[in-house]
Amino acid sequence: MQSTRSASRVIKEIPIVARRSALSGACPYQRRQFNNKRSRHDDLLNYRIFIYSVLGLGAGTALFHGSRRLGFTELHAEAPPAPVEITIEKSKGTKGLSKEENRDVISSQHLQVKRSWENPGVYAWGSNSGRVVAPDSDDSLIKQPRRIPFFDGLLLRDIKLDRDFGAAVTENGDLLQWGIGYSKETREPVATLKGKNITSITISRNRIIALGSGGKVYSLPVSQEDQARGAKLTERSWIPFWSSRSKISYRLIDPQNLGWGEKILSISSGLEHLLLVTSNGRLFSAASSSEEFPSRGEMGVPGLSWTTRPPGPFDQPHEVTTLRGFQIDAIAAGDYHSLALDKEGRAFAFGDNTSGQLGFDPSAESPYIDAPSLLPISRLYSGTNLSPRVTSVSAGGANSFFTIDATRVAQPGEDSNQRIGLGRITADTWACGQGILGTLGTGRWTHIQGTPVKLKALSGLFEWDETDNTVIPIRLKRLSVGSTHASATMDNVTHVRAGTSSSTDSRNDTNWGADVVWWGGNEYYQLGTGKRNNVAVPGYIAPLDSVAEKERAKRTEEHRFQITPRHRVNIGGRNVSMEQRVECGRMVSAVYSGV
Repeated sequence: MQSTRSASRVIKEIPIVARRSALSGACPYQRRQFNNKRSRHDDLLNYRIFIYSVLGLGAGTALFHGSRRLGFTELHAEAPPAPVEITIEKSKGTKGLSKEENRDVISSQHLQVKRSWENPGVYAWGSNSGRVVAPDSDDSLIKQPRRIPFFDGLLLRDIKLDRDFGAAVTENGDLLQWGIGYSKETREPVATLKGKNITSITISRNRIIALGSGGKVYSLPVSQEDQARGAKLTERSWIPFWSSRSKISYRLIDPQNLGWGEKILSISSGLEHLLLVTSNGRLFSAASSSEEFPSRGEMGVPGLSWTTRPPGPFDQPHEVTTLRGFQIDAIAAGDYHSLALDKEGRAFAFGDNTSGQLGFDPSAESPYIDAPSLLPISRLYSGTNLSPRVTSVSAGGANSFFTIDATRVAQPGEDSNQRIGLGRITADTWACGQGILGTLGTGRWTHIQGTPVKLKALSGLFEWDETDNTVIPIRLKRLSVGSTHASATMDNVTHVRAGTSSSTDSRNDTNWGADVVWWGGNEYYQLGTGKRNNVAVPGYIAPLDSVAEKERAKRTEEHRFQITPRHRVNIGGRNVSMEQRVECGRMVSAVYSGV
């Protein structure tokens, strides 16, 4: 009787579609119709055979037992359900469209990439109290990305933004300035320092420091008035035995005792100090403000202060002798602290540590560290089978960020069968410092964070590389850190060759760029989300020109902004290699077309 009751339950629970499939011998996912010529008795008999075969009883047993012996007197076939109505998504109406028009319709990323090539320029947003992100507007806040008309069609080498002033380097190496900090009357950028072939710039509290292609470093005041009233240097002309006075006031930051052929390769500035790295890997520091001399150890020279400085200019460079023997490869400066990275992947930190931005727990007795200290990165991976190596350092405000390549290595005594993935690299991002506004990007609102914490959203990411047919880690290509917010551009696989060859010239082949995420303080809408809430986890923003995107492609759904990677395109009849870059400043943000 137990078998009989079990059989009854199975009969009642098996859906009608499965029963039909069993009777017809078809796959359960296929629909078959009953044979109308069969009698109900034959159907019921075949159905019993199927149920008993499921229970493991023989077909003969099923034939031997009648319907009454099975525990029921009558079995009625269920009525077939109404056919499911399948709705097929309608075509987007690509009939009559060219291949390029079709790509615009089906891919937001393709449209963004194309527009960045066709309309290079600068988008900016955030605080506009200094008329920096919108020089022609009196609005105090720019809540979403807006183009600065002056830069339409222009390519830039670099751009740096403060709440009160902005500075940019043109394609030919001239310096542009704008904002109330430069001049209250000026409503658009003005060329100030010309003919120096500037490659990059950095800004302090009230000065702009520019690096020339030959390694010369120029320091000039932000204010137009100070540029006009200050002492002007004698400049040599291309005409032999001819010299003249510079048109504006500036100073040369010239490290002494440079070796033969040694020159400055990179610069980075905080509010009061400047870091310089030479081609020989030596690190120098100098004062970078016209008002305050660095006093929080950020210059990396123990005991150095305004009263103990050696004779000479107040902004003369000082070699950080503690790091002699370490070939410094990268530098980063926060407001009052410094980071240095050598070619072996070792990171050093010095300066203000009141928020833990140096990667050490702060001490009330010693809030500043005036000598470079090696960060114990290996401790972050203690107890794992990973060997870390720092690949980049970034800083801004009271925060520091480190990207690390962690390589899978064999452990002593590890069984050979467990040595899976040896040599595999995991790319991680770590942060420390002040996180009360979400600037750490860890999802936590922390006042002080001494020991670096991992940004899970930007760590342990992988993708498939179709070129090499292998899984590769997704690293950060660029990390820009402002005073309270940050943005990371991912180095994910991109595609910008749609329709350029016969193998890719299809209607569905589209371009796509690199992912870019934002997080941190948002009091002045500097994250570009259109909202004012701070964000503690990296997130996407909408395309820069979302209105134009919807109008051109007739889209109603939302898409994310993607950065256009470097590519050679034709702009104004010129074949130029360009890319989009992100710049996070003091309460402001920008995306520009860079060469």
